[in-house]
Amino acid sequence: MSMKVGIIGLGLIGGSIAKECKRKGHEVIGYDANESHAKRAEELGFVDCVLKLEKLLKEVEIIGLCIPVDLIESELPSILNRLKDNQVIFDVGSTKAKICQAVKDHPRRNQFVAAHPMAGTEFSGPEAAILDLFSKKKNIICEEHLSSQKALEVVLDLFNSFGMLSIFMNAENHDKHMAYVSHLSHISAYALSATVLDIEKDEKQIQNLAGTGFASTVRIAKSNPNTWASIFEKNKKHVLVSLNSYIQNLEQFKKLLEADDDDGVKQYIKKANEIKRILSGINKNAIKLS
Repeated sequence: MSMKVGIIGLGLIGGSIAKECKRKGHEVIGYDANESHAKRAEELGFVDCVLKLEKLLKEVEIIGLCIPVDLIESELPSILNRLKDNQVIFDVGSTKAKICQAVKDHPRRNQFVAAHPMAGTEFSGPEAAILDLFSKKKNIICEEHLSSQKALEVVLDLFNSFGMLSIFMNAENHDKHMAYVSHLSHISAYALSATVLDIEKDEKQIQNLAGTGFASTVRIAKSNPNTWASIFEKNKKHVLVSLNSYIQNLEQFKKLLEADDDDGVKQYIKKANEIKRILSGINKNAIKLS
């Protein structure tokens, strides 16, 4: 059944959701505070039209809030205030605890679904939007018990139609686990890029000698700084825990090298190799995580 879908924020994630909705036959109405982004989204054709926010909120049945996490936290309560009884809104933020806390006691909390589609690229803006971005990816839903059955079904049906697998998780645990397996990897990429730029002043040598391992590791260092700075700030507590552990591991590896401990280095790498076994056993069925 086709719906009127409103997308607030027409960058990589919002634009890709809009494209998927258009492919599924939904009418898509867009809004972006950046007028050049809004105009470009219309030119690219992945929205049927762009409206002012107030007008969009009156026209659509389901709303995707696809803006940086700090703005989701500040804007979501105000948007909920203006919703009609039959409307549903979801967000796509990479952190969840503070967003959920911001609307915990809101009278329309049950019309909101806290979602995190785990998909993306290193690119940003409307031009970055692509079809099939979400295919076979995970979508995390937090605090599903606070969403109405209708809201949950509408949002799950939408993400399922994109080919996503939805799982359920406590918001605080979501942020803790994201700090370890997602946010830390971005910090690692930024740190590696910054280190190479500090040490290697000859840009041509970086271009000539950087192999696929380096390129794949630093790929996400090209990600939008505004998006990721707000993620780190909102998940600071868990990011610092993971970062301290990461630094300890780097220090351990450094000490092994300084001590010419070849066996120690091999054991260190062998331990790290365990990640292959874990990743090869990724569950392909929807599960509920505490």
